[in-house]
Amino acid sequence: MLKHIVMWKLKEQAEGNTNVKNALFMKEMLETLRDVIPEIEMIEVGLNVNSSAAAYDVALYSEFKDEEALKVYQDHPEHLKVAEFVGKIAEDRVVVDYLI
Repeated sequence: MLKHIVMWKLKEQAEGNTNVKNALFMKEMLETLRDVIPEIEMIEVGLNVNSSAAAYDVALYSEFKDEEALKVYQDHPEHLKVAEFVGKIAEDRVVVDYLI
């Protein structure tokens, strides 16, 4: 099992929306991927409630069978559409992938 965790800090304003509105839209977009990419074993998207300056705005936790399944997900056209939007609204991103 491979765990894939990503966190983003969003720009205050981007694509004509506030970071809160973009975070909600991003969450919805990411969660719909489970219905179109069968390699996703589990996906959870959380919006930050911590007021710390060190906190990130959006967190993604997902699980895949293995690294090959993660690659299929990352290269899937629907994921690429989400990634394009996120690239426009995010100012920072951190990621970790690990096998258990």
